[in-house]
Amino acid sequence: QLQLVESGGGLVQPGGSMRLSCTVSGFTLDYYAVGWFRQAPGMEREGVSCITSSGGRTKYADSVKGRFTISRDNAKNTVSLQMDSLKPEDTAAYYCAAVHRPFQAICLMATDYYDSWGQGTQVTVSS
Repeated sequence: QLQLVESGGGLVQPGGSMRLSCTVSGFTLDYYAVGWFRQAPGMEREGVSCITSSGGRTKYADSVKGRFTISRDNAKNTVSLQMDSLKPEDTAAYYCAAVHRPFQAICLMATDYYDSWGQGTQVTVSS
């Protein structure tokens, strides 16, 4: 069974940077599309970014475009989310998710597209 573990969350000041990692075990990541989602208290879970299995295509929510960068290292079974110029409204629990899509040219940021989820890591942006 695919297992995903997020790491790298914590407290950061507005304008700061943070890097989240999603490490996968149980299978090699090569054929999986991966997405990052976040959920603030009282809010629905929303898509932040996603990357195709090949890494050739990425997608970002408008709210993070130009500030967040998703990348993957299949040799390390890891997908990372580099977050720069963080804002208080980025505060949320961040989750990574994966789905087996070996040849798909696009990825989606819909929660029902993914069938494996991590437990989440908290990101708090505050001074």
